[in-house]
Amino acid sequence: MTRAIIVGSGMAGLTTAAYLARDGCEVDVFEQADHIGGVTATLRKEGFAWDLGPLMVEGFAPGEPAGQVLAELGCADRVQLVRGDRGIAFPDYRVFRPAEYLGPYWRRERLKEIFPHEADGLDRYYRFYNTILDLMTLARQAEGASPLRALPLKLRMALLFRRIQEYQTWSAQQVMDHFFSDPKLKAFFLGILADLVVCPSEFSGLGIPALNQETAYDNRLPAKVSSAGPRVTFQYVVGGCGNLVEAVASVIRENGGRLHTSRPVRRVLLEGDRVRGVELADGERKEAELVLVSGGAKECFFKLVGREALPADFTAKVDDMPLMESVFMVHLGVDMDPSAYQDVALNYYYGTYDVEGGVARTRHSDYHEGKDGFLIYIPSFHSPSMAPPGQHAITVYTIAPNKLEGGWQARRQEMTDKLLHEAEKIIPGLREHAQVIVSLTPVDFGELTYMVDHHSFGGMCPVMGKSGAPHRTPFRGLWFLGAQSESGGGVSLVTHGARRVFNLVKRET
Repeated sequence: MTRAIIVGSGMAGLTTAAYLARDGCEVDVFEQADHIGGVTATLRKEGFAWDLGPLMVEGFAPGEPAGQVLAELGCADRVQLVRGDRGIAFPDYRVFRPAEYLGPYWRRERLKEIFPHEADGLDRYYRFYNTILDLMTLARQAEGASPLRALPLKLRMALLFRRIQEYQTWSAQQVMDHFFSDPKLKAFFLGILADLVVCPSEFSGLGIPALNQETAYDNRLPAKVSSAGPRVTFQYVVGGCGNLVEAVASVIRENGGRLHTSRPVRRVLLEGDRVRGVELADGERKEAELVLVSGGAKECFFKLVGREALPADFTAKVDDMPLMESVFMVHLGVDMDPSAYQDVALNYYYGTYDVEGGVARTRHSDYHEGKDGFLIYIPSFHSPSMAPPGQHAITVYTIAPNKLEGGWQARRQEMTDKLLHEAEKIIPGLREHAQVIVSLTPVDFGELTYMVDHHSFGGMCPVMGKSGAPHRTPFRGLWFLGAQSESGGGVSLVTHGARRVFNLVKRET
């Protein structure tokens, strides 16, 4: 029986461990924290519960990429989902889901009302959008199809690609400049890049439609609006993302796998060009034919493996990886009803139209303290069990630099007050009604995710021409997973990427 060790229990590690355990491997998962799940865990305190980050998850519905993973593992029925959506507010306008459903392109028509001089550009942009979304839909179908079935799909993709080929080297900023003239409208589509802490000038323009899918902004939209097939939808995990974690973990346990918390790994053991196991922080050695590591790429390769053991070209690739910045997150349990001020679970509130400048300042440790924007997430709207009766769980969340003048820990309370001051412009009385306040700084997240040197909340920064660390390492039997790998960031991508790694491992062992 092949023995496999998984280092890290985020969704990438757990998914791979579940596949390996079901395939008959002897599996041990070692997690440095006192709980499994990484940033996909759910935090609980005094009857309140908050997700640590994923908020809405993409593509977990039946038949969608991550949903297929859950189905293959046999745990899809253990995860209850509800369609989610979000609204967007800027200083001068807002676009929230209307009370009455107005069709799949109501946001386009609403934007024409706000920016009548941009009506032609909006029509052209949405044709571009539909082409990109159709290409994505066909690509998903082709990935899982037989060669015979994939051929007509790829031919159709080739024809569609000709429509947008001229944009393939354009940045997001160039694409927006091509379609629109008003900076306030450009910011509407570019604002989501702040989540990734990537500048519009360095992000691929073809990625803008993927980050602004209409199904993310109205849960009433049908998945299928095109002959290409259904597009992905967005969901909340009922009861918190920790239930998703536990569903996958249950597959590991049921197939004989073991989950070890508070057991950090000190180093990966190598013999020549082959992995031999790991050494834990307490000195205990565990032998294994397979070791799969997730977390920070630099921490994993340069600390657990050792820079001196790696080929120069591989080291250079890891050194060259651009990383996202971190987040500052404040969780509240309140004894008030916030629905008079925000009546849906999730809204984004932007304080600036200068996405490029805001991201650049964050990268240079110039923290905006919430003034440039934040989101408010109220999970108890879709999952009342996440708060005591008559009360609500609320998360206020914003991007933040890893390093802060004076230190995050020393300034935790100050930064908590400043972010809540901005949030109270939307929902007055948050602090007055707070029964519980829990703030999480970049330092807290770095310690949780084994990214102590540089916490990157979403993984690798998606800069054009750059890629994450390869799944396959220079050592036989050693693989790399997660948001800083070539799979990319986001719970859906790392979950689907873990499935891909399992299939690679199976073919090579």
